[in-house]
Amino acid sequence: MTARLDQQVAFLNEADKLKSVLRVTTLGDGSRRENSAEHSWHLALYAMVLADQAGPDVDIGRVILMLILHDVVEIDAGDTPVYGTFDPAEVAAREQAAATRIFGLLPADQAAAFRAIWDEFEAAQTPTAQFAKSLDRFQPPMQNLMSGGGSWISYGVSQDQIAAKVGAKIAIGAPGLWDFARTKIAAFFAKHIA
Repeated sequence: MTARLDQQVAFLNEADKLKSVLRVTTLGDGSRRENSAEHSWHLALYAMVLADQAGPDVDIGRVILMLILHDVVEIDAGDTPVYGTFDPAEVAAREQAAATRIFGLLPADQAAAFRAIWDEFEAAQTPTAQFAKSLDRFQPPMQNLMSGGGSWISYGVSQDQIAAKVGAKIAIGAPGLWDFARTKIAAFFAKHIA
C-alpha cells in the first residue's frame, strides 16, 4: 500500500508543475498569461456547463477526465501555440515521450487507464474525444474575445487563420459552438481590426 501511495503522490507532485507552464492565451482580463493547469480546470468547467452542446454519444464524465489530463504532457513538452511555427511530428514525439514518463509515475493500473484517456483525446476519433477537442479549441477564442484580442493581436492572426486553425476542429465535435464563436469573432474583427 505504501509503494502505491508513493507512486500516486509522485504523480500528483509532478502534476503540480503544470501550474508553471505558461500559455500564450491571457486571462480574460488580460492581466497575465494563463497557465496550463488553469486552462485544464477551465476546460473541465466548460464541459460541465456546455454539456448540452454535445452529441448523444458523448460521455461528459469522460470528457472531463480527458480535459483534466490532456495537457499534463506540457510539463515536459511545453505549450505549443496554435498560431506559432512548429513541426507537428516533432511536437507529437515530445508529447508521446512526456506521456510515457509522466503517466509512468503512477501504479501500472492507473498509468494504463490515464494513458488510454490521453491517447483517446489525442486521436480524436470518438465522439467523446471530438467534443473534448472542440472545447479545447473553443476556450482560447473566448479568452481572446474577453481580453480584447489577446494572442490574435500578438500573432497578427486573421479571421481566416482562426477558421482554419481552430474552426474546423470546433465544428467537428460541437458545430453549435463554432457557429457561436464565428459570429462573435466576425463582430470583433469588424469592430477592432477593420
